[in-house]
Amino acid sequence: MKLKQILLVMGISAATAVGSVWTYNTIKEPEVVLGANEKGLPANYAGFFDGKGNPAEGIDLTKAANAAVPAVVHIKTKIPAKKLTNNVPAQRSRGMFDEWFDDFFGNGPNVIPEQRASGSGVLISEDGYIVTNNHVISDGDKGVAEEINVMLHNKKSYKAKLIGRDPSSDIAVLKIDGNKFPFLLYGNTANIQLGQWVLAIGYPLTLETTVTAGIVSATGRTININRRQTANNESPVESFIQTDAAVNQGNSGGALVNVNGELIGINSAILAPNGTYAGYSFAIPVNFVKKIVEDIVKYGDVQRGYLGISYYSTDQMSEAQVKSLGIPTTIDGVYVSGVSPDGGAYTAGIRKGDFITKINSMPVSAGLQMSAQLVSFRPGDKVPITYVRGGKEFTTMVTLKKKAGTFEDVAVANIGTKLGGELSTYDKAKAREAGIDGGVLVSKITPGGALSRTRINEGFVITSVNGVDITSLDELTKALGNVNGTVSLEGVYPGYDGTYKYPLNLEQ
Repeated sequence: MKLKQILLVMGISAATAVGSVWTYNTIKEPEVVLGANEKGLPANYAGFFDGKGNPAEGIDLTKAANAAVPAVVHIKTKIPAKKLTNNVPAQRSRGMFDEWFDDFFGNGPNVIPEQRASGSGVLISEDGYIVTNNHVISDGDKGVAEEINVMLHNKKSYKAKLIGRDPSSDIAVLKIDGNKFPFLLYGNTANIQLGQWVLAIGYPLTLETTVTAGIVSATGRTININRRQTANNESPVESFIQTDAAVNQGNSGGALVNVNGELIGINSAILAPNGTYAGYSFAIPVNFVKKIVEDIVKYGDVQRGYLGISYYSTDQMSEAQVKSLGIPTTIDGVYVSGVSPDGGAYTAGIRKGDFITKINSMPVSAGLQMSAQLVSFRPGDKVPITYVRGGKEFTTMVTLKKKAGTFEDVAVANIGTKLGGELSTYDKAKAREAGIDGGVLVSKITPGGALSRTRINEGFVITSVNGVDITSLDELTKALGNVNGTVSLEGVYPGYDGTYKYPLNLEQ
């Protein structure tokens, strides 16, 4: 074969191959490539990554740790021993032998031994103000610490004074004498993002200053932990920052800081099935902390604004309770079970049966979320409240009041049904005769109700709930209206000596 023929055959073959490839690529289905960035980064990556697998900014936790550690302190407390009376009614005018017999066989006063505990705290001013958890310096029925010692990272020790505390948010403020202390700057929890790095700093277990790192796992968490220490006339406040930074006993009251070393939360709780860290920890957002601390330092207590309603959180009610109250399950909100005539909500037009769905434009579906939104406001502030009535949505401006208002008209129906009995405010003259300021008389106990599951007898006068005095049915309603779980009732049997304490489970 001649050279020209060979070259011609090769040219035709090459042209055919090229044409075949072109034709295949033209008519074939486009190939789907997952996870590739050949056409540039997706919109959700813009500003965060450079397209080469590298974050836009490096993460350096050493500067934040070194800046924050000197301002986190170790707190040690002591609560003195306390005597408790028993739960067995004792007739008046009993003899000395009877009292000796009771003491000897265990029927007399019991003694809670001295309590010692430790936790963490954060210096927030140059002149020695410290924020910590209320549960670090208080232990419910066992009392508030009478001796509080603070040790700084440099091993210097100080006696601390309790300035004030707010059990419903689990915040307390201490003060040590001195000046030029290291302290942390406030961050802004409105800027917190899921996945951002954070450091937890404190004094866990028996260790000295300890720093752990993690990311923000969630925000606005409620875990129903503050309810157990909340005063009876208050609502617990929870909107935790959830992180996976390791936290254990002793970390309570310590700092949660961002990569800039700014305080963004006070470490407060863990979910611990076995008593130790199990993967998640919870911190009180610093925006809540700032307002509460400012109130305590300036006014002596928290200036809390009230809507003036009683309510049910449908997420904490059984199906039977929801059905008995006729609450529709299609609305995600807080059911208003009563409105105080002298409260801000009533003036603004909110009525029993409404569903509150937003506070200050923020969605709420539970009482704890509602309380968390209101914690930043003071009496006199005007807050937009969105509610649903008859399937229609309305928004009204509510001027918050300093007190929740009077609920005597709805107390009998609500609290009587909840406890399972007939209740009434104890007669003032009889209260004086019994040597008490007032209380709530249990005149009848309904079989199957919560009261019937206790050792309480008819004729018992409730004088306190979880250690807070109760003098009327109105106060008892506010104390128990939004509470689930077990509470402690104290009271008297007129004509008998002693104060008697009973646990009451509201969940069964």
